[in-house]
Amino acid sequence: MGTIPDRSIRICADRGGTFCDIHASYPDPEDVTKRKEMVVKLLSQDQANYNDAPTEGIRRILEVLTGSEIPRGTVLETDKIDYIRLSTTVATNALLERKGHKHALLITRGFKDLLLIGNQSRPKIFDLNIRRPSTSVDERVTLVGYTSDPKAEEHALQFDAQGKVQRGYRGKGWDGEGDAEGPGEIVKGLSGEAVRIMRVPDKDTAMRDLQALYDDGYRSLAIVFAHSYTFPDHERLVGEMARQVGFTHVSESAQLLPMIKMVPRGVSSTADAYLTPILREYLDGFFSGFDEKLKDGRLRSPRVEFMGSDGGLVDLQNFSGLKSILSGPAGGVVGYALTSWDAKDKRPIIGDVSRFDGSYEIVYETTTAGVTIQSPQLSINTVAAGGGSCLTFRNGLFLAGPHSAGAEPGPACYRKGGPLAVTDANLLLGRLVPHFFPKIFGKSEKEPLDGDASRVAFEKLVEEINESNEKKLSFDEIVYGFIKVANETMCRPIRALTEARGHATSEHVLASFGGAGGQHACEIASLLGIKTILIHRYSSILSAYGLALADRAYELQEPSSAFYSATTRQTLAQRLDKVTEDVKTELKRQGFEGDRVHVERMLNMRFDGTDTALMVLPNPGDGDGAEDFEAAFKRVYKSEFGFLLETKSIIVDDIKVRGIGKTFDTLGESVYEEVKGLAQRPVDVGEVVEGPAMVIDDTQTIVVVPGAKALLTRKHLYITLE
Repeated sequence: MGTIPDRSIRICADRGGTFCDIHASYPDPEDVTKRKEMVVKLLSQDQANYNDAPTEGIRRILEVLTGSEIPRGTVLETDKIDYIRLSTTVATNALLERKGHKHALLITRGFKDLLLIGNQSRPKIFDLNIRRPSTSVDERVTLVGYTSDPKAEEHALQFDAQGKVQRGYRGKGWDGEGDAEGPGEIVKGLSGEAVRIMRVPDKDTAMRDLQALYDDGYRSLAIVFAHSYTFPDHERLVGEMARQVGFTHVSESAQLLPMIKMVPRGVSSTADAYLTPILREYLDGFFSGFDEKLKDGRLRSPRVEFMGSDGGLVDLQNFSGLKSILSGPAGGVVGYALTSWDAKDKRPIIGDVSRFDGSYEIVYETTTAGVTIQSPQLSINTVAAGGGSCLTFRNGLFLAGPHSAGAEPGPACYRKGGPLAVTDANLLLGRLVPHFFPKIFGKSEKEPLDGDASRVAFEKLVEEINESNEKKLSFDEIVYGFIKVANETMCRPIRALTEARGHATSEHVLASFGGAGGQHACEIASLLGIKTILIHRYSSILSAYGLALADRAYELQEPSSAFYSATTRQTLAQRLDKVTEDVKTELKRQGFEGDRVHVERMLNMRFDGTDTALMVLPNPGDGDGAEDFEAAFKRVYKSEFGFLLETKSIIVDDIKVRGIGKTFDTLGESVYEEVKGLAQRPVDVGEVVEGPAMVIDDTQTIVVVPGAKALLTRKHLYITLE
C-alpha cells in the first residue's frame, strides 16, 4: 500500500453489545481524489486479548494502512488520522444494569421525596420502596404570575431595564454579589414569568452540607431547585460552591435542561449525574490509548466526535451520559435513513426499530430501563431479538430474548461456553456458513464458529421440550420454531411504530439493520406485508457507517411563558432570531457556516389548562404555503390526540433552535433511481438472484427466501417479494 498522507484517515467506531464495528476511509493511493474503505469487526469484549475494542480496531486499521507492525498496548500515533467518530453503549448498559456512579441529589427543602413520588406511574406495582440518596437546601422561589396573558395584559407586572419589578420591589440582592437576589424581591424570570424570592440559600449551611457529602465519598451531584428553569441563579450559586468543595461532576438541572416540570427535569439531572462519570471514565481510558494530540478531544485535527441520542454528532464538551443513552442505535438510524430515503419516491422506511419519512422522529420524553428522561432522542424501539438473544423454553413457550448472550460469553458457538442464542439456530439451519463467518473466536481469536457446541446445547433443549409435550417435534422443527418466535418478536415493535400510529405497514420499505438482519429480513417483511427490502452493503455495521454520514448538531433551548397571540408572535420571533444567531456562532466555531448550516426553529406548545406540550416544527412549504406555528401545533395535536380544544388559548412553554452542520452536500443518486435504469439479467451474469438463495459478503449473510428476487446495485441488495 502506498504512503498515507497525514490527517487523511477517517475512522468511525460503534461499540455495541456483542460486536464493535469499525468503518474507515482513506485516500486511494492511485487517485487521491477518491477514497477507499476498510471494515473491521471484532468482539466488544475480549479481556484476554485487548482492553478496549474501539482502540484495538483502530490499531488494526493503522497497522494495515501504514504497513507497520503496531504491538498491542502501544500508544497509538494519530498523525494520519483526520477524525475519530464514536458511538457507545457504555451509558446505556450502566443504566440497564444499574451500575452508574454514586451520586447525591440536592433539592429544594420540602421536596426530598419528589423524585421518589415521581408521576405516580407504577410499572412495578409491588415495589413499595425505592431509596435514593438526597439532601435538601433551604431555598425557595415561587411564581407570581404570567407577564404576557392576552386576557389580562393591562394587569401584567411591569419590569424595568434590569428585570426588576417596578412595583412591589424590596430587598438588596445577594450581598451585592453575583446574580442571586434577596428575600422578598420580585424579579423577571427567563421565561418572562414574575418570580418572588422567598428564601436564598445560606452559604455556610450549604457549604457544610456539601462538605459532608464529599467526605462521605460522593463526587457526583445533581442539583434540582423548584422553578430553576426560569430562575437558575440559586442552582448556579450552589453548583459553583460544590465545585469549590471538589465535586468532579455537577448536573445543574436548569443548565442541563431548562424546561418546566420539576420531576422529569430532576430525574434527567440525576440520570446525568449517575451516568456521565461512568462515561467519562470510559472515555479517559479510550484517550489514554492515543498520543497527546488526541487526548484533549478538541476540535482541531485529529478531532473526536460522538453520536448523540438525537442522531447528531457532538464534540467532547457537549457529550454526556444523558445524550449517549441511544448513541449506538442512533448511528444506525442515520445510516439507513440517508442510504434508503428518496425525496422523489417518498416511500417511508422502517429500520431497527424506527421510522423515517423524510425527517427524523424526535421525542423529548422517554422511559429507558424504568427511568423517564426528558432529553431529545430519536424515536427508537430497541428490539430484544438480535443474533445474541438467548433462546429458552419456559412454561411451554419458546422465547427469544430479552436477555442477550452479548460478546462475553456470547452464543454457544462463540467457543466461550455461552447460552443458546439466535445465532446458534441460524448456524444449525445452514443460514450461516462458518467458512465465510469472521474467524475471531476462541483464545487465539482466529477460530471459526463452533457448530458442534450449538448442536450439543440444542439437543439438550430438544429433549427437554419433547419430554413436556405429547407431540414429539423433530430437531429442525424446534430450531426453526425459535427462529419464527424471534421473527415475530422483531415484528411487534414495528407494528407499534406503524399500525398503532395510523400508518399502513405494507406501504413501507424495510431496511435491514445489524449483523443478523439479513438472515431474517425476508421473513419479517413477509409477516408485515412489506414488498421491498433494502440491504446496504454495510448494513451489518450500519451504526458505524452512519457515523461517517452523520451531521454535526447543536441546539439551544430557553423557557417561555407566553400565550401565543398576535401581540406575542413578534417577541417570540425576536427570541428565536437571537437563539438562532447563538447556534450559528457555535457551529461556526466548530467549522460549519454558510450553506453547510441548516436551522430548525421550534416552539414547545400546549393548550391552556392542559399538561402535555408538543415540540412543533412548521412545514416550510413554498412562499405563501409556509405553515405558521399555530397551524403546525393544531396539525400535530390533532394527529396525536384526534381532537382540538378550539376554545382554549395556546401557551408556549419553550423556544428551541437546532442547528445542523452538514457533512455532505449530497449522497448522490438514490437506489430507487438506480434500479429504474438497470438492465436486469438472470444470475448467470451476476445481477438478479431468485430465492431460495444465500448472499454472503465479508460481514453478513443474507437469506433470500423462495419467491423473492434480489437485485445487486452499487451499494444495495434490492429485494422484492411476490
